[in-house]
Amino acid sequence: MLTVWGENLNGDAPLSEYPRPQMRRESYKNLNGRWEYAIRSDSKLPESYDGEIIVPFSPESELSGVNRTLKPNETLFYRRKIVFEEGFLSDCTLLHFGAVDQSATVYFNGKNLGTYLSCYLPFSVDISEHIQAENELIVAVTDLSDSSYHSRGKQRSKRGGIWYGCQSGIWQTVWVESLPKRHIDSLDICPNFDEGSVSITVKSSDYAPCSIDFEGKTFEGLTNETITLPVPDFIAWSPENPRLYPFYARLGFDLVESYFAMRKFGVSEDEKGVPRLFLNNEPYFHHGLLDQGYYSDGLYTPPSDEAMMFDIELAKKLGFNMLRKHIKIEPLRWYYHCDRIGMLVWQDMMNGGGSYNPIIISAPLVTNIHLRDNHYRLFARKEEASRRDYTEALKRMVELLKNVPSIAMWVPFNEGWGQFDAAEAVKAILSIDKSRTIDHASGWHDQGISDVKSLHVYFKKYRFKPDKKGRAVVLSEFGGYNLRIHGHCFNQKDFGYKRFSSKEEFEKALDALYKNEIAPAIKQGLAATVYTQLSDVEDELNGLVTYDRREVKITNPINV
Repeated sequence: MLTVWGENLNGDAPLSEYPRPQMRRESYKNLNGRWEYAIRSDSKLPESYDGEIIVPFSPESELSGVNRTLKPNETLFYRRKIVFEEGFLSDCTLLHFGAVDQSATVYFNGKNLGTYLSCYLPFSVDISEHIQAENELIVAVTDLSDSSYHSRGKQRSKRGGIWYGCQSGIWQTVWVESLPKRHIDSLDICPNFDEGSVSITVKSSDYAPCSIDFEGKTFEGLTNETITLPVPDFIAWSPENPRLYPFYARLGFDLVESYFAMRKFGVSEDEKGVPRLFLNNEPYFHHGLLDQGYYSDGLYTPPSDEAMMFDIELAKKLGFNMLRKHIKIEPLRWYYHCDRIGMLVWQDMMNGGGSYNPIIISAPLVTNIHLRDNHYRLFARKEEASRRDYTEALKRMVELLKNVPSIAMWVPFNEGWGQFDAAEAVKAILSIDKSRTIDHASGWHDQGISDVKSLHVYFKKYRFKPDKKGRAVVLSEFGGYNLRIHGHCFNQKDFGYKRFSSKEEFEKALDALYKNEIAPAIKQGLAATVYTQLSDVEDELNGLVTYDRREVKITNPINV
């Protein structure tokens, strides 16, 4: 089931835009496009290949051209030739993978350059010493999916309902850049809203002089030390006015283009003493949608840059100012579009662990019973390696995304899916980033900590109650109303929490839901809402737009 962007896909050069908008360089060679692939029952490099695959679409997706599921006991091999243009190569050449699900072993000109557990996170390989006139790249991928404890999100081998089919392999952009020997590894950007300045750290493997070019001035310093730039009379970033400030970071011959925004998140009491979410020192209601980030033709992978923009702009057109990115990390360009279009983001961490006990992850919706999350076996986290794997991935996610201006909230756990030691997860986040609010347990199994009390309400009317611990109250999932648009559905199955038969009936019910339940609660103290959801996904027909993004189910914005 193709989207309009998938229908017009250029298979030779899909998703060709620069993949890291906050670390942009002139050196860039995109490797997306047509590769060879093979699926085998062992890890031995194949002598022949099965056909062609369009990277970076997973083999399970329609846009890959393969439409085949990789099983946990199989290996997916990719192969392509690379020739570097004259003048491209410098001292250090890095091969970048945006994300590979789950584990990838990289071979370059016959050399095994290591195995990398990626799942949702990027990794890079230094290929400098192995480059020839013509080069061969082979990537061997294995994906244990829900048969292991690694991050897997909504993927399940037995799909259905709120759980979706498995996908595997390379699902974000593959690219190469060639840099001077002394170069910038990363940037650490922290806006100081109240002080009217921004702190930037140019990170590198050694200490050396570096500089920041901003608004016609050059600020000099040393790598791995903070450089503070004054930003007088700044324009505060908000969904209504998404002002971004560009700058350049320089280390020797290495030049990186980036940007920041001046904004501040927090929880404080309003003039009536009610705890609210604050943006830029003012109460600000987060009017959001749950966003799974799945596409009917690309699955995890957006079919184009325009497809990413469509979802964000549609949400804004329908009256929303926030998207809760649910159990997935998007390509970095998605966050860039949220930054520049003006869309707050709540960023979920991906769930993992063993097989979930329905009593733990489903019963609390009805019983409202919350358990202490140090019962590792109950929460499918009995293996120490599983808990260690989660914590490492959580830290990597926060490090990856901490510079994104639009991210307002971190959500480490959802509905008890592999939850454990949430207080320690909060500490891990705060050790890296203290500038956002945290929803430590979205839905249930509240441990009484962090900035918000987070509720999911589906089967009964919502009535506001203040939190006894004085936290801001957020309705982090609700609604889930279902409308089937014939000709735009994944299959004949039908999942949702309340069914409607026409667009008129559906929109009328949504209007009543917000008018009768949400609007009164906001006046009483409700700080945020997350309606389920932006788009249909597989069996779930509770989106405001169909899975193929061709039919929007409502006409008028939903205002609060």
